Amino acid sequence: MPKSKMTPIQGTEHTPVSGAQAIDPSDPHQLIEVSVILKHRQALPVALDASRFISHAEFAKAFGADVAHIDKMRQFARENRLSFLERGDECLRGAVKLSGTIAALERAFSVELTEYEHENGSYRGHPGTIRMPEECAHFVTGVFGLDNRQIAEPQFRIQANSGTLDDQTTYTAYTPPQVAKLYSFPEDPNGDGQRIAVIELGGGYRPADIASHFNKLELQAPSVKCLSVDQASNCPGVAQSADCQVMLDIEMIGAIAPGITINVYFAPNTARGLQDALSKAVHDQLNKPSAICIGWGAAECDWSGQSIQNFNQVAYEAAMMGITITAAAGNGGSSCDKEDGKVHVDFPASCPYVLAVGGTRLAATNGTVMNEVASNGASAVDKTLWGISSRVVVTGGGYSNFFARHSYQGDHAPDAGRGVPDVVANGDPEGGYDLLVDGQQQVVGGTSAAAAMMAGLVIVLNQKIKRKLGFANPAFYKLRQSNSFREITAGTNGAHSVSFGWNPVTGLGSPVGTELLHHLEAQAFQGARAEKTAPMNIETTH
Repeated sequence: MPKSKMTPIQGTEHTPVSGAQAIDPSDPHQLIEVSVILKHRQALPVALDASRFISHAEFAKAFGADVAHIDKMRQFARENRLSFLERGDECLRGAVKLSGTIAALERAFSVELTEYEHENGSYRGHPGTIRMPEECAHFVTGVFGLDNRQIAEPQFRIQANSGTLDDQTTYTAYTPPQVAKLYSFPEDPNGDGQRIAVIELGGGYRPADIASHFNKLELQAPSVKCLSVDQASNCPGVAQSADCQVMLDIEMIGAIAPGITINVYFAPNTARGLQDALSKAVHDQLNKPSAICIGWGAAECDWSGQSIQNFNQVAYEAAMMGITITAAAGNGGSSCDKEDGKVHVDFPASCPYVLAVGGTRLAATNGTVMNEVASNGASAVDKTLWGISSRVVVTGGGYSNFFARHSYQGDHAPDAGRGVPDVVANGDPEGGYDLLVDGQQQVVGGTSAAAAMMAGLVIVLNQKIKRKLGFANPAFYKLRQSNSFREITAGTNGAHSVSFGWNPVTGLGSPVGTELLHHLEAQAFQGARAEKTAPMNIETTH
C-alpha cells in the first residue's frame, strides 16, 4: 500500500530558545511519552451562558472525542511501533497518550529531534512542523511532549530581606486573613466542603510545614491532596525554589478558606505538563474542583500556537462546567522581562476564559486601607539573592497579541487585543505575606500571591452564594461602575499607566468582597437557578 500523505499540524512550529545551540541528535533509543489532543465530537458553542453549567457526563456525551478517532489513534500507534497508554478518560478529555523510542516517534510525526543547550539549561526540540498521516491529521489539534523545554516561571517574589532576618531588620508582612479583611471578604464562610485545584510545574510541600503554619495562625489546616500528572510528583527541596510557589498557594488559599480541600496537580514544567494538568483538573470527576489557580506563566511569544490554542480550548471547557480559573498576570511589567523593546503580556493570564490577576502594593493602618498603587518596584531592593525569586515586582499588563478583545471587556480599547489584567490584589513583596517554606519563614509577594488571594475569594463566594461562580469575567465587568472594586489611581508598569476605569495596569481594581457578593447575588444569573441544566445549544462553532 502507498504511504499516506503526511499533513502538517498547524501551530506546532517551535522557535528555539533565545541563545540556544543545537548540540547533538536526540538519543534514538530513549523512551518518551507524548499527548495527542483530538477535536471534539461536535463543535463547542460560541456563546457561554454563565447561568448554565454542564456536567462531566453531559460534556462527554455531547463534546467528547469521537470513539472512532480514538480507535484510529490506536491503529496509528500499532503501525508506528508505539504504545497506546490507556487511561480510561480519553473520550472525556479528548486526549490520548503514546509512548515509544525517539526513533519511532520521529518517524511517526515526521520530525528530527535535537538536543539544545542555552545559558539556563538544556532541552529536546525540533525545528520544523509536526506532521501526521492525513487520515489522522484532520482530527488532531496538538501533539505535546516532543519538545520538552521549560516553559514557565513561578510568579512569586521573595522580599529582599526575607530569610536573613535579625534584630536590626524590619519589614512589612501580612497574613492572608489580614489582607482578606482589608478587602472586606465575607467573614462567615470558611471554605467547608469546597474544592480547589492548584497547578504546580515544580517544587513540593512538606505536611509538617503546613501543620506548623496553620497552628501559628490558630486556623484549621486545609486538607491537601497530591495528584501526579505525567509522572511528576511532590518533590520539596529548599525554601528559595519552586517550593515557595507551592506553599504560597496552599498557605494563602487555606488561610482564607480553612475548610477547603486543596488538590495539588504536580506536572512537569513543559507545555505538555501544563496542558495535561489543566485538562486533568477540569475533567477530574472524582475531586471536582470549582476553581483552579495557576501561579506560573511566561510571555505569549514564548509559547507555540498549539500550546495557546489548546489551553484556551480547555479553559473554555472549564467555563462551560462552571469552573473559575485565576492566573498570575506576571511580574515583568509591560515587557514581561523580554529584552526586545516590545510590549508583551503573560500567558496563560491572557487567555480570555481566565481571570487575570495583577499585583498592587497595599498600605494599611488600623485595619483600613490607606493607599494602594500598582506594584512597580519603585522602592524595592533588586538583589540577586536566589535568581528570579528576589527580583522586584512590576505587575504585568497590556494587550494580547494572540487573542482578540473579548465582548465582556466592552469598548475600553477599540481594535486592541484581550486586555490584561482583569483585577488586582496585594502582591508586592515589600508588603508581602508571611509564609513558612521548608522550615524557613519567608515574606513572599508576586502576582501569583494576588492570584491565590482572588482564588480564595472565589471559593468564599461559591460557599456564600451556594453555587459555583464559574466564568467570572462577564459578571465582574458588568460591575465595573459599581463599588465592587476599588479603583487604583496611581502607578505604571512601563509602557502603560493607570487611568480611571479599566486599564492595562490594574484592571478593574482590587476587590471589595462584601460589595462584590451583594452585587453578584443581585445579578439575574445569580438567582435561585440550580446548577443542573438542560443540554447546551451546540448549533454554532467556538
